[in-house]
Amino acid sequence: MQKLNLALERTKIAEEVEFSKDEVQLPEKVIQIGEGNFMRGFVDWMIHQMNKQGLFNGKVVAVQPTPHGKVVPKLLAQDCLYTVSLRGIQEGKRVEKNEIIRAISRAINPYTDWSEIVTLAESPQLEFMFSNTTEAGMTYHKENYNEKESPLSFPGKVTAILHHRYLAFEDKAKAGLTIIPCELIENNGDRLRELVLQYASDWNLPQEFIDWISEHNKFCNTLVDRIVTGYPKGELAYYNKTLQYEDSLLTTGEPYHMFAIEADEDIAEKIPFHKAGLNVKWGDVTPYRELKVRLLNGPHTMMFAVCYLSGVDTVLEAMTDETLRSFFEQGINEEIFPMVNMEKQEKEAFVVSVIERFLNPYNKHFLTDIGMNAVYKYKSRLLPTLQEYVSQNQKLPDAIVFSLAALFTYYRPLRVEGDFLIGKRGQQEYTIRDNPDVLLQFSNAWNKVECNESTIEMMVTEILANQELWGMDLNLIPDLTQTVTTDVNHIVNNGMRATVKEKIKQVTR
Repeated sequence: MQKLNLALERTKIAEEVEFSKDEVQLPEKVIQIGEGNFMRGFVDWMIHQMNKQGLFNGKVVAVQPTPHGKVVPKLLAQDCLYTVSLRGIQEGKRVEKNEIIRAISRAINPYTDWSEIVTLAESPQLEFMFSNTTEAGMTYHKENYNEKESPLSFPGKVTAILHHRYLAFEDKAKAGLTIIPCELIENNGDRLRELVLQYASDWNLPQEFIDWISEHNKFCNTLVDRIVTGYPKGELAYYNKTLQYEDSLLTTGEPYHMFAIEADEDIAEKIPFHKAGLNVKWGDVTPYRELKVRLLNGPHTMMFAVCYLSGVDTVLEAMTDETLRSFFEQGINEEIFPMVNMEKQEKEAFVVSVIERFLNPYNKHFLTDIGMNAVYKYKSRLLPTLQEYVSQNQKLPDAIVFSLAALFTYYRPLRVEGDFLIGKRGQQEYTIRDNPDVLLQFSNAWNKVECNESTIEMMVTEILANQELWGMDLNLIPDLTQTVTTDVNHIVNNGMRATVKEKIKQVTR
């Protein structure tokens, strides 16, 4: 089996991807910190779509974010080419599209080739910086600055790149970059600017440079949304047969994508994602964050414990189970949807896309993975909806409250094992993963119940009162304590599936 780049040289695949001399020679307009699956299957895929239509006409330089990265050598071995396979449900139909992406011009390890980064930083053709270094990358780590070496931290790299660029240009006002981080934290652009300014100050860089960072560089807040599942280890035989070549960077993902970027029309014209037919929203990110958090992440959190303790393992299994699907639809359609402050048509379209994504037969989205750090997720994704629902309707939202009782039951420990708790579903054990303080709270409260030192009502009351967990005393919400207590008792005594069935019957009566 030929490698991807050799196959392009020697077979008809080269004709199919329609390489052009002009495309190969496109200027390097983007420096990208991060070369992992998500960036290759999201940002670089988008830039490729624009380039195919002659809308951007620029290439990406991919930069390894950590010293131990393994992607750069693979990119170089394949002439920076790789395949993106998008599979899922669109408009009710299964779709699968495989495409060779040629947006990346070269890949650099900054720890061995920092001089190449410096040269790129000084290029007048460079306009944009993208990044995805995970949430851990958006933190401050004190380090020294050596102009001839790469800083270790991500914000340190950004600061150093901007400093080299500042020094290289006489017209400082025209030297600034548009910086578009893709890390999954709120106000990621603002946060990155703060960190860069902190590094610049700590490194005693000139005040003129510090002023230039804020005045002539644009840090955009963003929201990204696409599931990129990466290299399909278990399906290599299928892909090798389908593609007729080997690709060590084959990247799989879902067709759905959404990119919200807080930027003005000038930036939108320079990198016109929307003109390529891509689902990119320009302007205030806040409403799209609420849409995603409430109508995508919220249902995930609402369903994970209910469905897992009912005997299914994945989102797809839950969505194809009649009882669990009914529970999901009650929660998303009757309780969450009305509380989202956005135009009805846009909300409806988003819900349709959520259901199609949940029904994607190619994604194994495990409920126990969704259940990681579930207390924080409930607090941020469902609690605001619960409070607004009570305020508007003077009653509790049944599915959202039942999911809280399910979470309590999911966090019932069989034993402690290392840094985690071990729960039990029937004869099967599972790992309960959360931060130590949360696990200790639930472990202690449930242990008192098991030792007959407390009741389930007392346990529920104690945990709901913990303001460090929830940001408030949830016992103050009318009827919540008693409802959660009743639901937990029913789950413990009758099992989750029987309790969910009874809940659904009550709603339909």
